[in-house]
Amino acid sequence: MAAGEETSVQHFRIEPGASVPPHDHHHEQAGFIYEGELTFLLEDGEVTVEAGESYVLDGGEQHGAENRGDVETRGVDIFAPPRTDPDWAR
Repeated sequence: MAAGEETSVQHFRIEPGASVPPHDHHHEQAGFIYEGELTFLLEDGEVTVEAGESYVLDGGEQHGAENRGDVETRGVDIFAPPRTDPDWAR
């Protein structure tokens, strides 16, 4: 992870069948998927983001994610204000 005074950038990998548990944080989160796909579980439904697509999650928005595909999902997240690695990512 790289962090400055205003933002942080984090690369991530999610194996097929793996998930990120529902959570929220005060950081705005923008991201880009460059391999695979990721289904976000939001309060008002689900959104699948495929390779080559980007997304934005508002700060305070409850969300989780699942890799329902057959390949590893790889992407980059940008957080503002900066964020440290969450416990689930270790």
